[in-house]
Order: sequence, then structure tokens, then C-alpha cells
Amino acid sequence: MAKAQSQYQCRECASLQPKWSGQCPDCRSWNSIEELPALSGAGKSGFNWHATEGSAEMINLNEVPTTSTIRFSTEIDELDRVLGGGLVQGSVVLLGGDPGIGKSTILLQCLMQVSLQLNAIYVTGEESLQQVRMRAQRLKLASEHLKLLSSTCVEEIVAHASNHKPAVMVIDSIQTIFTNSLQSTPGSVSQIRESTSILVRLAKQNNIAIFLVGHVTKEGQLAGPRVLEHMVDTVLYFEGDSSTRYRLIRAVKNRFGAVNELGIFAMTDAGLKQVSNPSAIFLAQHDKPVSGSIIMVSREGSRPLLVEIQALVAESHTGNPRRVSVGLESNRLAMLLAILQRHGGVPLYNHDVFINAVGGVRISETGADLAVTLAILSSYRDRPVSNRLLVFGEIGLSGEIRPVANCEERLKEASKHGFETAIIPKANMPKTNRIKNLKLIPVNHLVDTLDAL
Repeated sequence: MAKAQSQYQCRECASLQPKWSGQCPDCRSWNSIEELPALSGAGKSGFNWHATEGSAEMINLNEVPTTSTIRFSTEIDELDRVLGGGLVQGSVVLLGGDPGIGKSTILLQCLMQVSLQLNAIYVTGEESLQQVRMRAQRLKLASEHLKLLSSTCVEEIVAHASNHKPAVMVIDSIQTIFTNSLQSTPGSVSQIRESTSILVRLAKQNNIAIFLVGHVTKEGQLAGPRVLEHMVDTVLYFEGDSSTRYRLIRAVKNRFGAVNELGIFAMTDAGLKQVSNPSAIFLAQHDKPVSGSIIMVSREGSRPLLVEIQALVAESHTGNPRRVSVGLESNRLAMLLAILQRHGGVPLYNHDVFINAVGGVRISETGADLAVTLAILSSYRDRPVSNRLLVFGEIGLSGEIRPVANCEERLKEASKHGFETAIIPKANMPKTNRIKNLKLIPVNHLVDTLDAL
């Protein structure tokens, strides 16, 4: 039989081309032509309407049976937290991160624990079987129950999965997997999309939970097509620098749990270990109060987290002062500096301002506005603030202090770590203070906050 000829399509204008080229001849866009799977003889003549008759039925919404989602634990509490309470049968989880940050390590530890009770397969496309065995020995993991497979062909992986019927499977990594239906090289956009589609179909039809390891680009985004994140059920990202000890796993998409949930680990000689008290690693380690340091309590997923915000304000000798923000949004820093000048009477147009969230954590919520502003003012005036003081709140453009969500949970976390005073938005002031050992100072405007300090 003659081999089916591949087709190429432009993702910008959807025009079909007989061969690949760097520029689309129709819309003139560059690097937009992708290979499509070769069509069979039956499919080339047009859409087969008779093949789909009666394949699906419509029912009312209230007639859909409601069954509870079947989950099982990964035996790693922090990973279960990020996944929304455990691993769901038939789900596909995409885990991305920088090279050497611990993606293969955490998944190997997870599968070693799961394989003691369930059937599990670790598919490696980048490393040899000997390298995986050496890592397991280095981490002191019992490896007699885990099955290994070294393959990059998705059809071969599906065949082994159909025979062994695993409950959990890891694909390390998706960028190395290819399908025989395409002629393009592994790692191309079309290969990644088609291979992922086959693996997702395998997971749904056989109730197999699949972990996909994904590479990231220098911009920090997952390599490959953006549709890859839409095809999977859960997307996890490793945060933090590989040169530091602590690793953060954040859920940016989860169909079975909360988004922005955070799991915190520490890299040791025996692999990644869970951090039992995550607030302690982000708190100040100073013997006495220092200027430019403010403690705030952030809300990451379903739990509060105490974080130290540090600021350094220094006189600038250039015409363009620097504004550097690590762990917080730089555009919001510029806005807070304008608010501090307009409503606080503190001009910083000729000063360099540096902001850092200690521990490598990334804070995206607006509840850090008040802490950042007070840290900047403390450094500018060179006046230390008590390390037993807690601050949180959002600042509006007119200088008003706006409320934040889950105030009571934040205050309980602060009281548990021995804080004595908390400056909070007036709208968040509880009617009855249930936390007796914590003094609450409500503020309504930035001026009130400066007077309270």
C-alpha cells in the first residue's frame, strides 16, 4: 500500500499546504505551518456523516448521574494539597519547571510510594533505565514494585499500558515522545499536540492517572503549543531557583481542586522533603527589628502564609532611578510609590527602590500593598518596625485601605506564631475579637496607617 501523505496547515489562516515552509504563502506569517496527521483513504473523500450517527445522546442536566470523584493519595501530603486532595483516576497532570529543579525526583518519589499499593509505570524518554535506578538508590527508595519503560514512541507506550493496566503512569518528558502518524521530529508542535491527545484518550478510557513532565522556555513558559495546557486536567509549575534549598509547586490550573494552591518542599540528599511549617521559612531571622522589614500574611490557595517583605531605599545618582521588585509585580510597585508620594507626602523620585519577598515566594494578591508601602517608608526613614507587628491590606489610588478576603484565618495564623499587633483594614475589623492575645488596629486611609506607626 502507498504511504499516506502528510498535510501541512497554517495555524494563523488555516490554509492547507502540500509541504512545510518557513512562511505561509497565503497570510505571510512566519513559523506558523504545522504538520497534520495523515488522513486514511476513507477520510480523504470527505466527512463521513454515517459514521457518527447515534454515537451520542442528549439528556437533561438533572438526569446526569452524580458520582463522587475517585481519588487516591500520593503519600506526599504537600503534593496531595496541590492536586486538590489527591490524584484523580483518569486525570492528566502536566508538571513543568526549570532544568534540575526536581521534577523527576518528586515524581519518582511519588511513584515509589504509590507502587506499594497500586500498579505504576515510569516511562523515561530522556534518561536510561540505569540512570533512573541510580537516582532511586541515591534517594534510598525501595524499587522492587515499580516498573520502568524506556520508550519514546507513544504507540508502544499505549500498548504496554494496555497490557499491564497501571493505575498511575509518568511520562518523562512529553517533549521526547513522538507518534508514527507524523513525520516531523520529536519536540515539534504537531508531535507534542498529537502525542498528548493520544495519552489523554488513554487516560480517560482506562482510568489511568498520568503525569506529564514538560520542559519550559527561557521565559518560564511550557515549551510546545499553548493548547497543551488546555488538553490536560491539571497544570503544576515548579517555582524558585534550583540553586536554593526550597522548592514551591503551584497549581495554575486544576479541574479537580483549587487554583493557586501551593506546596512547599526542601531539597535534601534524600530527595524532596515536605516543609511542615512553611511560614517559618519566610519569616524574618533578625535578632532585633531592622528598618525596611515588614511581616505580612498572604493567602496562597487554601492556607495563609506569613511572608517577610524587605525594602531598600537608597539615593539615586542617575537621572533614571531604579525600581526593582522580586516576588511582587513591578507595575504595582510603581503605583504604590505614586500613592505614597501623593497621599503620604514622601517623594521618592530621586531614590532607588528595591523590594524583595523573602524565601523566593511569588505574591500576586493585592493584600501585600500595605506591607510593601510601610517597608518602603521604614527603609526611607531608617526607622525599624517591631518584628511582632503584622500588616496586610489593599491600597486604592485615592489612598483608602481596602479589605481583603479571609481576614480571620490570616489573624489566626499570625497569633499562632506569636504576633502581638496587627494593622488591618477597617472593613475587616471583626465585631468581636476572638483572638485575645492579638491587638488589632483598624485603618481606613494611608494617613491613618502612618499615624498608627
